[in-house]
Parts: sequence; structure tokens; C-alpha cells
Amino acid sequence: MTWNFINTFSSNGLFNMEFDLELARICKADEAFFRLYRWKPFCISLGANQKFDDINLELAKANNIDVVKRPTGGRAILHAEEITYSVVVPTAMNITAKELYRKISLAIITALKKYDDRLSTLALEEEQPDFNSLRKRPEGKLCFASAAKNEIKYEGKKIVGSAQRKLNHSLLQHGSILCGTHHRKLIDYISSNNSFSDLSQKTIELETILNERTDYERLADSLKSGFEEVFATKLRSEGNLPLLNLVSQTLE
Repeated sequence: MTWNFINTFSSNGLFNMEFDLELARICKADEAFFRLYRWKPFCISLGANQKFDDINLELAKANNIDVVKRPTGGRAILHAEEITYSVVVPTAMNITAKELYRKISLAIITALKKYDDRLSTLALEEEQPDFNSLRKRPEGKLCFASAAKNEIKYEGKKIVGSAQRKLNHSLLQHGSILCGTHHRKLIDYISSNNSFSDLSQKTIELETILNERTDYERLADSLKSGFEEVFATKLRSEGNLPLLNLVSQTLE
């Protein structure tokens, strides 16, 4: 299995989601992808089954916030001060979706510990919430209001949120690693906000834990290294320019 590493840095929401889909489309039986990216402008993404009515679209537009649908499930996220990852593997790979989910989380934990040893108490969520019940509550529209099994937490608060979907011959998983606090402003854009008003009760960020600004370049290097360690592979970044050009041209 050849693993490719791609860092597309900052792009708009539509490009980021379509790029992940295009990687899933072109993924061959003997290759896989690990991609990192950020968002410019900031963007609210909705789960595939969510409605745009959940978001105050006029306010988002007024504040230069993109709004897009993710191809995966889950609930709303405001992508702002974060680094986002995506993993695309062929279904021919000898790993189940649940196993892949857990292994990716372990790779991210390994990476974050490499980034700063003050993150040594990161842990996986062991329980699966009752999502049917959760969706009926005000926080049910927000991804970071609860943690699914094998998502990453720090002292009980969620720091990484991920979602997954099988697409024909490939499996796509992507997720957000929270770095700064701007994601908490998502509640300002939720229609009929009701009583849920403070994501800080449920989430935490690298900058809050470490009390310093994120070095995104070093964090990307740590993620690459952690992924290579847990997956026991060498990520190939050479020769990705033609791939980037191909995908970018397809999306134009």
C-alpha cells in the first residue's frame, strides 16, 4: 500500500470538501491518502443529512463565513482556528471502518504528544452517546457538543471531531483538530439557538491548554510523523504536484 501525504494549506469550503471527494474518487486499490488543510475564509460545514435552515445564512454571509455540506455525517462545525485532516483508503484495504476510525485517533494522539508533551493526558472517548436522543436537544445541531466513541478528549472535553463515510470503492474520514477558540462562535449562527450558549463547557483547544499560539507548520509535521508511526508506513509527498494539479483542474 502506497500512502500519499498532501498539505493543501488554506482554501475555501467548497474546494476543501470537493477535494476530499475527488481523492475518494481517484483512490486506487493499492494507494491511500493523508491530507491536511485549513479554511479561508472561515467556514461552517453541515453534516450530509443536516439542513441549511439550521444556520442563519444571512448572518454568515454578512460575516464572510462560507457554509457548505460535508459528504460525511455528523453535525455543524465552524472551521476557523484549526487544522483539518482527511484520510482516504480503498475498501480493499484489510481494515474495518471502526478499526480505521480508532487507528486514526491513536495517530492523532501520538502526533499531538509529539507536538507538546503537555498533551500527554489525551484519551479516547470510551462511550457512544445516544445520538437519537441528542438530536432532540438544543446542542444536537453542534458536532462539538458531544463526543462519539473513539473521539479524542482532554480532561473530559472534546478537542478533535471526526466523521466517516463509505464512497463506492473507498472510505473517507475527515476531522477537525481545534487550535483556537473561534469555533465556539458557531452558536451565534445556529437558527433557534434556544438555551445552549457556551461550547466551552464541552470543548477545549490546543491554545487553551498550552496558553500559546499554534505553530501550524510544526503541528503539520507532528501529524505526519504520528501518522507514520501508528500506521507503520512512510508517507510519500514526492510527486504529488501532478496529483494536486489534476484534482485542482477537475474542481475548476
